[in-house]
Amino acid sequence: MDLPVLNRRLFTAIALILTFLASSGALASAQEQSIVVASTTSTRDSGLFDHILPLFTTKSGIEVRVVAQGTGQALDAGRRGDADVVFVHARAQEEEFVQQGFGVRRFDVMYNDFVLIGPRSDPAGIKGSPDIAVALTSIQSKKAAFVSRGDKSGTHFAELGLWKAAGVDIAAVRGPWYKEIGQGMGAALNTASAMDAYVLSDRATWLAFKNRGGLEIVVEGDKRLFNQYGVMLVNPARHPSVKAEPGQRFIDWLISPEGQQAIGEYNIDGQQLFFPNAKQKRS
Repeated sequence: MDLPVLNRRLFTAIALILTFLASSGALASAQEQSIVVASTTSTRDSGLFDHILPLFTTKSGIEVRVVAQGTGQALDAGRRGDADVVFVHARAQEEEFVQQGFGVRRFDVMYNDFVLIGPRSDPAGIKGSPDIAVALTSIQSKKAAFVSRGDKSGTHFAELGLWKAAGVDIAAVRGPWYKEIGQGMGAALNTASAMDAYVLSDRATWLAFKNRGGLEIVVEGDKRLFNQYGVMLVNPARHPSVKAEPGQRFIDWLISPEGQQAIGEYNIDGQQLFFPNAKQKRS
C-alpha cells in the first residue's frame, strides 16, 4: 500500500475518532445541563411550572424535568437519590429531611393558603365560617361526605393536622362519609365534584381547576390554613449522582429577585396564586 493511501486512511480514522469523542462530550454536556425536581402536584396542576421553568431554562440553559407527586413521595424520591432537588410544602417533614442528612439546606420560596371546598347545598352548615376547626367538627358530626387525598402529600399532612386541631381523631371516627383516594389534588377535586363532598385544597389548584360542578369555597382565611413551600438540594455527599451545581443554580434562581418576581407574576384571571417570601440573601 502506498504512503498517500495509508495517510488518507489514517487521517480518516483519526477524524472519525475525534468526531465520536466530540459528540460523546456534547451528549454528556447536554445530560449535565438537566435536573430532576421532585415536587408537589399543586405546583404542576396550578400551572406555575409552565410559567417559570421556561424563564429559568432560557437564562441558564438547564432543562428541568418535574416529577409531580405528593410531598411524602417527593421526599422519598430525594431519600433514594432519584431527584436532584425537592420542592414541596410540609415544613416539619422538610426540616426532618435535612436533619437526617438527605437534604443540604432548606429555603423558603413562596406561600399561599388552603381552602375548604364544599357543595353549594352545604349540608354541614359551615359556609362562611372563619374557624376551620369548627367547620371540620360540624362535617364529622353530621357525617357529611368528605374526600381526603390520603396520599401523604403536603395537603394530606395539613388536613390531618387540622382534624387533630379540631379535636377529632379521624382514624377512630371515619366511616363511609370519609373517602380516602390516595391520589393527587386534581383527582381529589374531581371526586369531590362527583360526590358533592367537602375537600381541603390548596388555593392555587382550586383556581386552576375547571371541573367544579356544584363546588365552591366554604371556609377560608383562618391563619391555620397558611401553606408554605420550601426547596432543598438533595445531599450529593449521600448520593454522588446528584447534579449539585445545576440543582443549586435552580434553587438560587428561585429565591433570587428574578425568580421571586416570576412566581409573584403568575396569576389566573387576575388572581395571584403564589406569594414569594424567600430571603433575598443566602446566609
